[in-house]
Amino acid sequence: MRLVLPYAILLGAIAACSPPDGSMYTLYRRSVLDARQRLHVATFDAAESEQYNQENCSVVLEQMQRRPGVTVQYWCEKGRFRK
Repeated sequence: MRLVLPYAILLGAIAACSPPDGSMYTLYRRSVLDARQRLHVATFDAAESEQYNQENCSVVLEQMQRRPGVTVQYWCEKGRFRK
């Protein structure tokens, strides 16, 4: 029991620092083998504003699309990763 309390306090502190789902953005891409399949690339969930996470997602998206030979589609969606 004495070990459980420090872990509970730590988990509570981590949860308090986590941004709400509404401020997160997730970067996805299409599969090379199946264009209907969406694949998770990254989640932008900094404890900053929604705009901050959206802009970071957009910057990475643009960099990924500019790579030579890239033929798959990348896009950002608001929220956590969803299949």
